[in-house]
Amino acid sequence: MTDSSSRSTPRPDRATAGARAEALAADHLRARGLTIVARNFRTRFGEIDLVARDGVAVVFVEVRMRRSASFGGPLASITPAKRRRLALAARGYLAMLGHEPPCRFDAIVMRGLDPSTIEWHRDVFG
Repeated sequence: MTDSSSRSTPRPDRATAGARAEALAADHLRARGLTIVARNFRTRFGEIDLVARDGVAVVFVEVRMRRSASFGGPLASITPAKRRRLALAARGYLAMLGHEPPCRFDAIVMRGLDPSTIEWHRDVFG
C-alpha cells in the first residue's frame, strides 16, 4: 500500500488544477492575438472562466480539463444546463458594457495540465 507522500509528483487539488488550466488557456489565447479582459467573471447564474477580445468581438471562454476521454471527453461535459448558465452569465457581462458587441462562446479543452494537448474550439454554441 502506498500513501500520497510516496508519489513522485503530487496531484494538485481541483481548484489549483483549474486555476492552472485557466492560466494555460489564457496564455494560449494571448499567443494567438486575443486580449484577456476578465477571469472568473461571476454572476448569480454562473461563472465564465475567461472573457477575451478578438478584434471587436467579445469571446466567452469555457476551460475544460480532463485526465482521460472517459464519459465523452471535455467538450461533452459542457451540458445544456451548463450552456444555459454560461449564456445567462454572458448576458450579465454584456449588460455591464451597456452595448452588445459581436460575441461568441469558445472552449479550450486539454488533457491534464499539458499545454501540448490544448484544443481551441471556436463558436461552440454556433
